[in-house]
Amino acid sequence: MATTAASPARRRPRRGSKGPNSDLSRTLTDCTRRGDAAAAMAAFDSAVSGTDAPRLLAHQYNQLLHLLAAAAADSASFPTPAAAARRIFSHMLGSGASPSEATITSLARVTASDASNPAAADEAFELVATMKEKYGVVPRLRSYSPVLAAFRRAGEAGKAYAVDAHMEASAVSPEEPEIAALLDVSMMAGDADKVYEYMHKLRRTVDCVSEETAQILEGWFWSGKAAMAGKAEWNACQVKDAIVANGGGCHRLGWLGTSPWTVQREWLKEHGEYEAIVDGANIALYQQNFAEGGFSLTQLDAVVTELRDKCNGKWPLVILHNKRIAKLMENSSNRHLIETWIANDALYTSPVGSNDDWYWLYAAIRLNCLLVTNDEMRDHIFELLGSSFFPKWKQRHQVKYTFSKGKAVLMMPPPYSSEVQILEQL
Repeated sequence: MATTAASPARRRPRRGSKGPNSDLSRTLTDCTRRGDAAAAMAAFDSAVSGTDAPRLLAHQYNQLLHLLAAAAADSASFPTPAAAARRIFSHMLGSGASPSEATITSLARVTASDASNPAAADEAFELVATMKEKYGVVPRLRSYSPVLAAFRRAGEAGKAYAVDAHMEASAVSPEEPEIAALLDVSMMAGDADKVYEYMHKLRRTVDCVSEETAQILEGWFWSGKAAMAGKAEWNACQVKDAIVANGGGCHRLGWLGTSPWTVQREWLKEHGEYEAIVDGANIALYQQNFAEGGFSLTQLDAVVTELRDKCNGKWPLVILHNKRIAKLMENSSNRHLIETWIANDALYTSPVGSNDDWYWLYAAIRLNCLLVTNDEMRDHIFELLGSSFFPKWKQRHQVKYTFSKGKAVLMMPPPYSSEVQILEQL
């Protein structure tokens, strides 16, 4: 039976094949490795100028734009990267290749850095703001960063705020460099309200600011605009009430009181206070992934003993799933240890069909005490209300552990909070 030969246009090139596109691909890869935008553009011009010009892949256009974006920071290496980038992008669209987020981001970086074009930042923002509508790709934080930096350099506060608003509408959260840019441009504009708005955003986002951000903040507080901002008189009691109302002070998660954990909640009320909650399964299974490994009650007991030494003999509360207990009780030495914990109200078992993780997490938050576990709790962050607060709660309450020669070594949380602080006078 006769077969129809595949069209040459549809046949995939074999690895190591020769041809204009393979030559260009090797050249672009080499130029990318060396950061040589000039050589890459020369290879591109040579490849597309002939009558039998190869069809470039989207990846190759992205390589060229990435090189030009890097060259934009050093005009000596390539004098006109923005013009070259526009030419590359136009050729890409003309060839029918689909731009990706990386394509638009690189083009925006080059465009925003074009000092010869007064409208460079506006054009870059237009590229980012319309990429979803035009090309069906979603902007990322890296897409907005060069645009914000350009408006910061130009002192265009209003346009920087527009970028921030577009980020929020696109569900993109700024990080320290972006917030620092917004702070700086607000300070240049003398907009005290915006300065304090972004200070609070910085406080919620960053634990310890970088040296550059600290210099920006210090510059504001030394400025005449800062001296004129705010009220001459204020009610100290109202300020304290506002701080507490907005999550200051002890930060107790009162919303958990309405959760469906009725049985455990009543049990915790009846059995007093604890200074530490222990994630039993996490500790007992720590580094037990070897042939003879298993559920090590010895490890768990070592942690309990170490906690009692640190807490003047006070028992912690061990949380274990009910399914573990029956099997452990078959061993007489295990049974004696478990009965000792039960007699001292040091053990709570979660019921069949439930996730014991939620029980030790609830107990630690409900009692505002330490939580001993190496679990990073990434699966739980998105299940909780106030997820932005949860990482801070972990930092202040989680005790991690390891073992050295059979003895538990506990890594206690720092005695201070690694967080930007607010004075009541601000």
